[in-house]
Amino acid sequence: MLQIENIKLELNEDEALLPVKAAAILRIGPEELREVRILRRALDAREGVRFVYTLRAAVRDERSVLRRCRSRHVAPVCETRYRLPPAVPAPAVRPVVVGAGPAGLFCALALARCGASPILLERGWNVERRREDVERFWAAGQLDESSNVQFGEGGAGTFSDGKLNTGTRDPRHRFILETLVQHGAPEDILYDAKPHVGTDYLHRILSSMRRELAGLGCDVRFGSRLESLELRGNRLEALGVSGPEGSYRLPAEKVVLALGNGARDTFAMLHAAGVPMEAKPLAVGVRIEHCQADIDLAQYKAQAGHPRLPAASYKLSCHLEDGRGVFSFCVCPGGQVVAAASEQGRTVTNGMSLYARDGENCNGGLLVGVLPEDFPGEGPLAGIAFQRALEERAFRAGGGGFVAPAQRVEDFLLRRASSGPGRVRPTYRPGVRWCSLWEVLPAFICEALVRALPLLDGKVRGYACPDAVLTAVETRSSCPLRILRGEDGQSSVRGLWPCGEGAGYAGGIMSAAADGLRCAERVLVQEHN
Repeated sequence: MLQIENIKLELNEDEALLPVKAAAILRIGPEELREVRILRRALDAREGVRFVYTLRAAVRDERSVLRRCRSRHVAPVCETRYRLPPAVPAPAVRPVVVGAGPAGLFCALALARCGASPILLERGWNVERRREDVERFWAAGQLDESSNVQFGEGGAGTFSDGKLNTGTRDPRHRFILETLVQHGAPEDILYDAKPHVGTDYLHRILSSMRRELAGLGCDVRFGSRLESLELRGNRLEALGVSGPEGSYRLPAEKVVLALGNGARDTFAMLHAAGVPMEAKPLAVGVRIEHCQADIDLAQYKAQAGHPRLPAASYKLSCHLEDGRGVFSFCVCPGGQVVAAASEQGRTVTNGMSLYARDGENCNGGLLVGVLPEDFPGEGPLAGIAFQRALEERAFRAGGGGFVAPAQRVEDFLLRRASSGPGRVRPTYRPGVRWCSLWEVLPAFICEALVRALPLLDGKVRGYACPDAVLTAVETRSSCPLRILRGEDGQSSVRGLWPCGEGAGYAGGIMSAAADGLRCAERVLVQEHN
């Protein structure tokens, strides 16, 4: 197999031309290509806008072709595929996975495909019921603390942009993408440089994955919250679980803790039970909304509006003179700002897009890095207390009902309260209350945003547009603590495998799913032994 890089197509050129261009680079006739497939597709908007492809091609006589073409963009490759560990006999005590976000789902799927018949506990509900609960919350501010944007099948990523890109290389990533396609995701996620599925596709994928899990003998239990650990010495023996029919004892010797970063009560229980954990840096800030057409113009310039171009995104960061970082997070082109609270009296924002990304606005997190020494208190739970305090201030500033405080960028920079929107209309439901975010956010966060906005505007023109809307508060970008684990992936409480974003080992759907697979592999190794 040959890999051919840097094949370019103009916006008016069809992908049907790719085999022709590949053959020209290889200096062979198109009929000599036995197979051509797209490995990667990216957009290059540095000088004009064009698509750039990496292809994999099979030819009749690879050695001869390599001698003849002599291109630095062509190289032989040996494809390697991730494979699950060998199957195991069904264990006497079934492994338990706590949490049905990306980490938990892929961990449970790997265990189930390998014959381990896991039990999957999820404190929230299946995606069908969860969608109804979330829509009721957005429409009327009626929060169900067990079924919301944070808790339920699929985790917080279910109501997001569904981004699948990652900055790390891992052979598990292709397996994850192929699994998602098997369950209904569009095939272009296999080769797009910045793949996404959108929340609408995620709902369908989750239902399909649940059916596979059930067919493989996985016992999926919704409405089931981890309440306690039962230990003998430093080894796990059982879990206390609160389910739809009451509390019960669940024998458990191998438990994967795939908690979401919103499982604050569970973190407190684990800490009290002696599970080692530590505070880690986090980031807080706001969602910033622009007109999508303005972001398209800034990124695509004269080509903005071309029918082949997707809604434009951005990825921005800067380091201020005091060393503090400010950066964009979870940008949702053509999306909306959503209410993401999981606790009464605390307002949280996040972003979401459908697969089409065809909304009028683009929104993204605008976050400021925060270190443990920036907030009061000590111990691993101090970051949670800091988050909660900000969420409570945002709730009060919104006037209750999970209405969020909002401000125009121009007013924020001038430190004056906003009285209404300009050209950018906020998408957050149940609604916003115009105010001054200087009365909501800590001074060091506001001052960092004031210094950063002009710098980021220099990277994407119009980012600091006067009418752009800031909606507070974004606090759930990452977990403020890490549940410690050793080289074997286990906690010092033997039988516990901390996993995924909520345990402090991932950030986003792909890295969380990969960590779930990694933990499943370690559990299966123990089953083999």
